[in-house]
Amino acid sequence: MSQRKFDFYIVPTPIGNIQDITLRAIETLKEVDFIACEDTRVTQKLLNHYDIRTKCVSYHKYNERERVDFFLRELRAGKRIALVSDAGTPMICDPGAVIVEELIKEGFSITALPGACAVTTFLSQVPRNNEEFVFIGFIPRSEKQIIETVQTYAGINTVFYESPERILKTLEVIKSVRANAKIALARELSKLFEEVICDDISSVIEHFQDGIKGEIVCMIYADEKPENADLEYKIKTLKSKGFKDKEVAVILSALFGLNKNEIYKKSLDM
Repeated sequence: MSQRKFDFYIVPTPIGNIQDITLRAIETLKEVDFIACEDTRVTQKLLNHYDIRTKCVSYHKYNERERVDFFLRELRAGKRIALVSDAGTPMICDPGAVIVEELIKEGFSITALPGACAVTTFLSQVPRNNEEFVFIGFIPRSEKQIIETVQTYAGINTVFYESPERILKTLEVIKSVRANAKIALARELSKLFEEVICDDISSVIEHFQDGIKGEIVCMIYADEKPENADLEYKIKTLKSKGFKDKEVAVILSALFGLNKNEIYKKSLDM
């Protein structure tokens, strides 16, 4: 079956298991004039496995801008280019947006091949009550930003990436805002030691208390009453500053027009 030819191809690569690549992706990588990749050493291992002899050119977040002119010059000369990331689908928390924006401006044809992506692989094996979710990429590093993110998206399933070095600390911060939150966490997707766990946040933290290895995808399940999580965080914050339960009730009632007696009862229970 003949395939339409494009100037620029966005090609997903395996997220772990080297066999998770499509026949079309292999064919495309063999036929283009060169492959733009994050780390030529990583991509070369994949190419060697499938006997792909196409030349690699480095393209990462630190040289995106300077590579644009080179790509445009090569495309104007009739060359065809494929973009890959180290793992998964390019432009999902990986470089690519800069060159794609320029190619659209210049009128070059672009296509994206379907393939491996940690987000969809993760979501296809964890239970959800509905199809709604928000993907925020890598969750912010600072405690304040994590808290703001959790509060902002409390009412919707929130999916994010995190490093194994930071994930337990991040979960502890999330727990400070959503003490009873349900979490789904996956590590090493498609690899030998793949593990997916769905449980309350305290149990997940305890499960990995001795450490965790591998690439992480995580989801905070939506709070059925997100306003309660925000109120509990406000109460906890004021109490940590030394305010008494009655003072907390008065302050939050005055600031946010909430029922003082309900706040007082909730504060007593915390």
